[in-house]
Amino acid sequence: MEKFYNEGLKKLEAEISEIEIEVDISIEKIETIIQLIINCVSDLKEFILNRGFKNESEEIRFFKYLKPTILSKLIYYNTIYKIETQKPHGTKTTKKYLINKLRELKSFFNNNLEFYKYYRTNSTYLDDKLFVRGNHDFKLNLNTYYFESDHRFTTTYDYKLAKIMANDLLQVYIETKLESLNKTQLALESVKGLKWTGSKVALTELIYALHTQHVINNGNIDIKLLARYCERLLDIDLGDYYHTFLEIKRRKINRTKFIDKLREGLNKKIEEQDDN
Repeated sequence: MEKFYNEGLKKLEAEISEIEIEVDISIEKIETIIQLIINCVSDLKEFILNRGFKNESEEIRFFKYLKPTILSKLIYYNTIYKIETQKPHGTKTTKKYLINKLRELKSFFNNNLEFYKYYRTNSTYLDDKLFVRGNHDFKLNLNTYYFESDHRFTTTYDYKLAKIMANDLLQVYIETKLESLNKTQLALESVKGLKWTGSKVALTELIYALHTQHVINNGNIDIKLLARYCERLLDIDLGDYYHTFLEIKRRKINRTKFIDKLREGLNKKIEEQDDN
């Protein structure tokens, strides 16, 4: 059992690490990671149901230490997926949203304080009730999830333990996001006074060009939000920027007029530096 499990976990973590090389992974890649974990759990379940356990000690070890390690990854990435796909736009509203998510983690902690203590202190006196299949006890405050799950591959508390492990990681993830938002807010406040002095058409051309290259949030940003951000950062009202973009499209000659000027200016600067 240990060999099969370790090989599966090692392969899974290697695949996840390869995807997570990027600083901010896209929604699509999170979906890929979730599917990889689901496949790993499925393979593990098939192996356990076919092989079984040698004794109760091996069963407890599996449901207390092994399965929760992989299941916690599924809970973690699935929660991140929900956070990223449901979070609102705007710094203030996003901060409020993430703070509420931290409160949810705190609420889960408060509602399961006794089990947290049991887990954190490496206690074992309830293991035969918590991590052996079929030994459910209504007095243990069971989640509805347990009654809906496949009891051949589930004990009363292996999911809750996995959720605790996932929540530890989620707290770090959310706090990191909040820290990043705070830094962004401070950066915006520090650059007050910047003003776009070019034409609205030129800035619109630049915004659409950036959007096509997926270089902001890996492309996970609506053009409207990107335009509003640039307006705020550069103290300008772009007006009907979509209509402006249509005008750019209707150009007969040199549609990328401003971007071409940027290219020419940069090349000239590089040439001047080379000559010095």
